[in-house]
Amino acid sequence: MSEPSTTPGEGFHPHLPDAEAQSVRPLSTRLHHIRADALDGDTAQTGGMRRFAAVSGTTVGSEKLWMGQTHVAPSTASSDHHHGASETAIYVVSGHPEFVFLDDSGEEPEELRLRTSPGDYVFVPPFVPHREENPDPAEEAVVVIARSTQEAIVVNLPGLYVLKDAGEG
Repeated sequence: MSEPSTTPGEGFHPHLPDAEAQSVRPLSTRLHHIRADALDGDTAQTGGMRRFAAVSGTTVGSEKLWMGQTHVAPSTASSDHHHGASETAIYVVSGHPEFVFLDDSGEEPEELRLRTSPGDYVFVPPFVPHREENPDPAEEAVVVIARSTQEAIVVNLPGLYVLKDAGEG
């Protein structure tokens, strides 16, 4: 068996052949390289957004993780939604997307808006209703999303509501 080739200056990172050139091997025995132009748009969607899977049960055989990109067009708001039992981590790549949810820490529930910039992170706990907005009239917002489930769970909602803590009676 020959060793994978390396390119000078790239250390010890082997260049693996494309999937088509490989013999059939279990997905859990090798690393996977998902090129930017190979993201999968056949994933759960929310109005006002486009989601693209990079790492999922379908694309690489992951069992506990989903990761991909979301694009929000200029002057657009997503539908209200949540992601089921999945924890979601968001990294802002470009634009200034805003993440909106209802907070009930005061007298009355209040709509809160997290205004973000490139390099910021947002954590969305399981089942928390929210929406993404891109108020910029000219620039698309792009974020990278990682979820604790192998597929992109999206439950679209008719509106935002406060998620009661499971410990509350």
